[in-house]
Amino acid sequence: MSKTIIGVIGCGSISNIYLKNLTSVFDNIYVKAVCDLDADKTEKAVEKFGIEKICSFDEMLADKDITIIVNLTTPKSHYSICKKALESGKHVYVEKPLCVEFDEGVELVKIADEKGLLIGAAPDTFLGAGIQTCIELIKDGQIGEPTSATAFMMCPGHESWHPDPEFYYEKGGGPMFDMGPYYLTALVNMLGPVKSVAGMTGKALEERTITSKNKYGKKVKVEVPTHVNGILKFKSGVIGNIITSFDIWGHNMPRIEVHGTKGSLSVPDPNAFGGPVKLKSMREDWADIDITLPFAENSRGLGVSDMADAISEGRINKANGKIALHVLELMHGFHWAAETGKNYDLTTTF
Repeated sequence: MSKTIIGVIGCGSISNIYLKNLTSVFDNIYVKAVCDLDADKTEKAVEKFGIEKICSFDEMLADKDITIIVNLTTPKSHYSICKKALESGKHVYVEKPLCVEFDEGVELVKIADEKGLLIGAAPDTFLGAGIQTCIELIKDGQIGEPTSATAFMMCPGHESWHPDPEFYYEKGGGPMFDMGPYYLTALVNMLGPVKSVAGMTGKALEERTITSKNKYGKKVKVEVPTHVNGILKFKSGVIGNIITSFDIWGHNMPRIEVHGTKGSLSVPDPNAFGGPVKLKSMREDWADIDITLPFAENSRGLGVSDMADAISEGRINKANGKIALHVLELMHGFHWAAETGKNYDLTTTF
């Protein structure tokens, strides 16, 4: 089987699992090149994963063999890098979110459509065994007609463990833009597109102190809301609630639950690929559902592999730009609603 050749830009923390899977798990992908502003990071990546070469981004774009650019840079660089790659005729897969600004996301999807290219974005965790099992259960009517959903992502922030946590508190960061894509992507793939949202936001601290090893003691100004409450009205009529927060030390709330006219579904962590999945029917207690679908382990890069198949099969990729753009608009919608005190009506769908 021929392999789709890719280049990876960005060799930060998340790149390790991507490069591991793209070089050893997915047999339809060949990683030819990596690049990063930090030469030490690229050298370590090449040595660890047996990658052919290190190059500049311009050299990567000029390489006619490379079909897909995988963009693993920080959010503020997503737009410029994706745009340049698309304009160079490359298909693009980018870490979440699609980009920081909604209008920039609209532009990226438009460029891809006009050039007949695919654009995709993380998360691809919804393609894993856990959430795909939930999608099948909902389609099979196991909870009846879906009526409501809840989602909770609450933690004290990332400065205690991440080596470079500053960007989490800059524009394009915060709990909604950092972790919201996992939860919202799972929700819209289970329940369909959203019609309108409401929102409220808050911020517990104006400054954070890094306690991870490399930058211990450094102060970070908090530029974005660190607690976001959202309400979603899906086009189907389902009502959803979501909370994402960097202001909570611990909680006992579920990750995601979906409720229907005949039962309830406990959905696994959308930041992972596997289970557990639990089902509560009208007359039975909660029961564990067997996970039999593939990709229950950490399969980051699955969206890239699917994009490679989509290119050869002439179809749209599953973790595609229209879903990512809808999720990006949702995140902006919560913040806009909080600032204006009005509901926000979505302009995108998929």
